[in-house]
Order: sequence, then structure tokens, then C-alpha cells
Amino acid sequence: MTSNSDQNASINKDFLFKLLSEAAPSGQERRAADVWKAEASAFARVSEDHYGNVYAELGPENAPAIALMGHLDEIGLIVSFVGDEGLISFLGVGGWDPQVLVGQRIRLLAPGGDVIGVIGKKAIHVMEAEERTKASKLEELWIDVGLGKEEVQERIPVGTYGVIEQGPLMVGDRIVSRALDNRVGAFIVLEALKALQTTDLKHRIVAVGTSQEEIGVFGATVSGHRLDPIAGVAVDVTHETKQPGVSEKKYGVAPFGSGANLAVGPMTSPVVLRQMVEAAKNAEIPYTLSASGRYTGTDADALTLVRGGVPSAVVSIPNRYMHSPSEMVDVRDVKACIDIIAAWVKALEEGPDFTRV
Repeated sequence: MTSNSDQNASINKDFLFKLLSEAAPSGQERRAADVWKAEASAFARVSEDHYGNVYAELGPENAPAIALMGHLDEIGLIVSFVGDEGLISFLGVGGWDPQVLVGQRIRLLAPGGDVIGVIGKKAIHVMEAEERTKASKLEELWIDVGLGKEEVQERIPVGTYGVIEQGPLMVGDRIVSRALDNRVGAFIVLEALKALQTTDLKHRIVAVGTSQEEIGVFGATVSGHRLDPIAGVAVDVTHETKQPGVSEKKYGVAPFGSGANLAVGPMTSPVVLRQMVEAAKNAEIPYTLSASGRYTGTDADALTLVRGGVPSAVVSIPNRYMHSPSEMVDVRDVKACIDIIAAWVKALEEGPDFTRV
């Protein structure tokens, strides 16, 4: 479904770029959470929990909750060993393709202040012929911060986290950055909440910047238990399907400019999905559908099963080059995701029935 309003898409780019500029790997979401909370505090009731989740809410405080979740964490690295030359071995935090790490600059979140290093690998000139055809393995790479072993051990202890040092920028009408998966989802849920400021809300609408999605949707489990919502939405990224090598037969049709992508499958609520589709049609918001045969790979998988079960939907933004230093999304799709969530909430009746039929 498409809309004539595509050319008019605009978003709060300053806020999104602030979020994307912060280093916040799974388990160390504090920096991004502080930016998110500062934005939320201007219009909503704000809180946080011990696990790294942050909350912003509108509507009657004692009303049933509707949860809007987008995870703040990004994939990262964690220091595991310092060798004799001060070269640092590391493990992945979340799912990496080691090929995208080679030669990247890394920001290490050291206790005494950030340290910048580079990912090293044997140069092609000194490789044997058979080595040149092999893919890099994570354990064969290292971080070089230009310091000796003792200073590295003192400044960068085992357990120090790191992220790729790659900030956001505009490329045409598209945003390119590391951590779009899924800082853009956390951005969307808060912007959708902001769009509801003047609405006479029948429910307590809670936007959640969740933690630790990339290592197991753990923050969504904790925040779902805390909120005990009657329904929820998880916002995440999906694969943009016009890039080479992505099968539309498998992932659906979700090109840039197609709007919000809605997941259809056994773990998502068919009732919430129908409501979202109806809201999108009524407001002429562009959307697409993608099938998911099992779990969704998002915070919705945790939210759906929390407590007595939460009827949940997944709203996704088409994204190219996922889990790389230069992920890419289209502003029009980001705007459509904000709009479809706000439209769905506005259309919700008091005491909705989410029983599957």
C-alpha cells in the first residue's frame, strides 16, 4: 500500500542523531537511555528500572497499560584478554559478521574515559595464498590502541565494552549509521507517544526503551513483568528487500518508501494486526505485511509470553546492511511507523477485547 504523502515525511532528526551518536551496547545502555529520558521528560512521566529499561508514559496513571517497545541496545564487543604487545582480544556482544569489523575504529568504554582503537588483521601482503580466500574469524582479530601491555591492562580491564566508532549522517533522503538496529525503534516509540500528547487517552500508554534485546530480549521480559500491559507493540528493523541477495519470497516485499512493515504470524496477535491495518487504511499510512512462521526475533517474543500473555504486534522499519557499521533506513518509513502506532492507539476503545478469533 502506498500513499501520496510520502514526499512530506519529516522526523525529529536532531533527537534521532543524538541517540545514534551514543555508545550503548547490550548491558551498557546508560548513555542512550539518558538521551531518551531527557527527551521524554519534556512531555511525559519518566522512570527506569534496575535492568536498564527506561519508561515514558501518558494517560491515566491507574488505567490498563499499553506497551510500546523499542530496544536501545546495539551489538558491541567486550574485552576478554590483553596480549604481550598490548593487543586486545575480544568477544562479540550480539551477532556479528566478523568481515565488517576488519579495519574499523572502535570506541572502548573504559572506566577512566573512552579509548579509541582499531581492529587489526594480518595484511594481505603477508598472507599465504590459501589464507586470502578464507573469511575472517572473530578470534583472529584484535584491537590495537597504540599502548603497551601494562598501560592497556591498567586502562582497559577485561570486561570493557566497545562499539564501532561510526556516527550518523544523511545520504540523500536516507539515514546511515551504526545502531539503527534498533535505536531507531526506541526513537519511534517515543515519537509516537509524543504524538499522543493532546489525545484524550483511555489507557496508560507507556513507551519503553528496552535493554539487552540483542543478546536475548531480556529487557523486554523485565519491563513486561513490571508493566503487565493488556497489549503491546514491539518496534524493530526488518530487511529492506530490494537490496541484492534478499529473497522477497522469504522476507516479503518491504522496499524503501513502502512504510511500516507489519509482522503476520503465530506469535503476533491477529486482533492487534487487524486494528493496525484498519488504522493505517483510515489514515492513509503506507504499510506492508511480512510473514513469520515462528517467533519474530524481536522484543515481542518476550512480551507475548510475559505473565498471562500479552497480545502483541511487530512494527518494523526496512533496513539495509543490518548489524554493520553503516545500516541504512528511509525517513519516510520511520515516519510511517510513528504514524501507524499513534493512529492505532487513538482508535483503541476502552476495554478492548484481544481474544483471538
